[in-house]
Amino acid sequence: MKVKGVNLGNWLVLEKWMSPALFEGTTAEDEYHLPRQLSREVYEARIKIHRSEYITERDFVSVKDMGMEAVRIPVPYFIFGDREPFIGCIQELDKAFNWAEKYGLEVLIDLHTAPMGQNGFDNGGICGVCRWSQCPEEVEFVLSVLERLAKRYGTRKGLWGIEVLNEPITEHAWKLMDVPNRYPAAEPEMAEGSGPNSLEFLRDFYCRAYDRIRTYLPEEKYVVIHDGFELLAWKDFMREEKYVNVVLDTHQYLMMAEAEGCAQELDAYRDYIEAHYKKDIREMQQYFPVICGEWCLFNSLACGCDTKGGQSVLNGVEGSSGEHLDTEEKKRIYRAVAEAQMDAWNQGSGYFYWSYKLLTDTVNDKGWIGWDSWDLGRCVDFGWFPAER
Repeated sequence: MKVKGVNLGNWLVLEKWMSPALFEGTTAEDEYHLPRQLSREVYEARIKIHRSEYITERDFVSVKDMGMEAVRIPVPYFIFGDREPFIGCIQELDKAFNWAEKYGLEVLIDLHTAPMGQNGFDNGGICGVCRWSQCPEEVEFVLSVLERLAKRYGTRKGLWGIEVLNEPITEHAWKLMDVPNRYPAAEPEMAEGSGPNSLEFLRDFYCRAYDRIRTYLPEEKYVVIHDGFELLAWKDFMREEKYVNVVLDTHQYLMMAEAEGCAQELDAYRDYIEAHYKKDIREMQQYFPVICGEWCLFNSLACGCDTKGGQSVLNGVEGSSGEHLDTEEKKRIYRAVAEAQMDAWNQGSGYFYWSYKLLTDTVNDKGWIGWDSWDLGRCVDFGWFPAER
């Protein structure tokens, strides 16, 4: 099994940095607080317009034309419309399946958020709050959402699989990313008691989720579990015969490599990818099919810094306002980093790029290094990404 796909990020699960206009007139940094700072009418109008325009049937044609075989679609825990004040989006997912099947693509449904937060990230739905695993009733709610998704889509031709939960954070990543300070909670009282999920909890939750999903999901479809940012910790997990077609998802971004000490230089990136990504995926592929469910050909901790002061490999290649100073050199660097990472993912069972599109005019005036590589369409068009046309 090999899969080559792309994430439809910021469609059904919002990320402010990818669509800041949706958050205008508020101080909200995440999807939890957005409807609490807008009138019901304004919130509904913004969400409905966004969902109808951000991803359309034409985008599935484009994804296929890029040489992709599948899309990973992040969905929220309120997808069925049963958690006020949020608006459900099951009809949009229905449309996505129709479009995917029409153009020969497959869908990985990714449950991207959990009530009370599974990681404290903005993309987890609520900044600075990570208490979901401490709330048995919310754990059960997530299991019920997964069960309903499996029942609704389990026999669809276009279903590749269901991912149990995106990026439930564990202790090492919680400390490495300094979550409470990087994603400060808007309501500190809600964040009280927040902390990483234990591996013991995740193991139990994944087993329970598998049983609930497999009730409706044929064995040829995949159940995907995230590694909790601990790729090598799952060697002894789900070894019993009952567990069929379980895929281990790891998310690898170069900014995390930098946090571990990797220098912001091309050779350093290549060496890190060889010594860590490639080696670890090859090792874990003996136990599970391993996919890299999120990655980007270039992103850096220097993001947010003016490039004049940064130490990135792109210094002198991209100006602080995003203008291209040396197009061919930039292409060489991006392509080299892309090919090194894709070689690593090929030690496993494939990848899903993050993300299909980015409204680049919203971020290219911030001096972010590597901002444009979050947009796969842009990467393909400029020859940075070695996609098949």
